[in-house]
Amino acid sequence: MSASRPDRSPGLSPLVVLTNPIHPDAVALLSGAARVVTAADTRPETLRVLAAEAAGLIVRAQLPDDILDHAPHLRGIVRHGVGLDFVPLEAATARGIPVANLPGSNTRAVAEYVFAALLHLRRRLGPLDRTLRESGWLPAKSLASDLGEIGATTIGILGTGGIGRRVAAIARHGFGMRVLGHSRSGGTAGGLIEPVDRETLFSGSDAVVVACPLTPETRGLVDAGLIGRMRPDAVLINVARGPIVRDEALAAALRAGAIGGAALDVFATQPLPADHPYFACPNLLLTPHVAGTSAESLRVMGLGAAEAMLCILRGAEPPNLVNPEALRRRD
Repeated sequence: MSASRPDRSPGLSPLVVLTNPIHPDAVALLSGAARVVTAADTRPETLRVLAAEAAGLIVRAQLPDDILDHAPHLRGIVRHGVGLDFVPLEAATARGIPVANLPGSNTRAVAEYVFAALLHLRRRLGPLDRTLRESGWLPAKSLASDLGEIGATTIGILGTGGIGRRVAAIARHGFGMRVLGHSRSGGTAGGLIEPVDRETLFSGSDAVVVACPLTPETRGLVDAGLIGRMRPDAVLINVARGPIVRDEALAAALRAGAIGGAALDVFATQPLPADHPYFACPNLLLTPHVAGTSAESLRVMGLGAAEAMLCILRGAEPPNLVNPEALRRRD
């Protein structure tokens, strides 16, 4: 259900606030031990009001930085997903509030999105269909002579965590691609990935996939300098976080035809403003932060989040606790 301000009375079950809807099976699981309220919207003021009586928060949207100042009864936070930039992690740890996430819960969905986007950019099935319907067989057929394959090309992966490694496996075993990778660990995923520096990754790849977490070090990392190293027909795919890529640099490269195209699922401002320059860029696929979203992944994430929250409400340590220091502070 949705509400603006939940009631808190003696004897009521603890309140779990959802920033966004989650799978019905997960709500049913939670409802046996808690009252569940879904925020009517994700505006900071809405979330602050709901947090006032919350014992738990299940997070699918950005929390305001000061949310914990408005949540005196909060026992824990669960990220419905992987990225922790939506959560004020340091503040939660300082207050002894455990935070858990769901690593691996949407890895397959995101990796599949990468190749759906790459095939869209290379094989251009949408324009072929549209031209066939609007202009006829021969005009559509003539477009195909300029289309590229992705087999036997090179994919570069910026960030070789779980998603990066899954992309590497599909690229190598599914398409016979050469795989370059750059990460702090320099891992090779069992020999699937050739570790290189960032500059080589961008200059040597036919497709660059951004799959690293957003940190102070990665914010704005993909700038005009790195984009300028890309081949004229290379494409960029971002399934990580919007602020990692500098909007103005990518938009300029697309408008100038300096790279072959891009696919973006994440943005510095979400929802993407209607007047954003990206809407006027050629060869750009835009999707509304859905790379990790599928019927299967939503159920897995929902149930995982519910189970972690139930652990927290019982006073037990949740799976995938990301700030164990919080428990020590609380004790």
